[in-house]
Amino acid sequence: FLCPCLIYGAYVFLPFDAPLLPTVSARLVYTLRCAAFATFPIVLGMIVSGISRLCFSALEPFGELQREVEIHRTYVSQSIHLFILYFFNMAVLATYLPQEVLKLIPLLTGLFAISRLIYWLSYAIGRSFRAFGFSMTFLPLLAMLLWNLYSMFVLEPENLLA
Repeated sequence: FLCPCLIYGAYVFLPFDAPLLPTVSARLVYTLRCAAFATFPIVLGMIVSGISRLCFSALEPFGELQREVEIHRTYVSQSIHLFILYFFNMAVLATYLPQEVLKLIPLLTGLFAISRLIYWLSYAIGRSFRAFGFSMTFLPLLAMLLWNLYSMFVLEPENLLA
């Protein structure tokens, strides 16, 4: 319930609008530019993972990975997989949204970045806390997927492959 409230609050109270994007190609470029910001937590995770691997592998370079190294490596791997799914769903979503609602694209990007950082923090604290951060990433992804499928097959079935 937190994700829709956050998105709605940001949609209503943040003072910006999406630029006028009349063509599908302009919308895809806009989505691509917004998605570049969603890679920030992934790149940060790669840097921290490399530093932790360097620090903890100094004593035994071919030994088993420490928990601290494994946390960051798992976070980066899962984040990359979720980003790919998130990006493709946002790209499809941008083609079906009306101009007035395109403000959702940067808001969903920001939600992805924040939720991945929350997941990373909660995963480092303890494995039982990570469900909150994961659900903040996965549930908007699921909602976008359902809306995309609804748009493709119910709202505009004649333009499915056009």
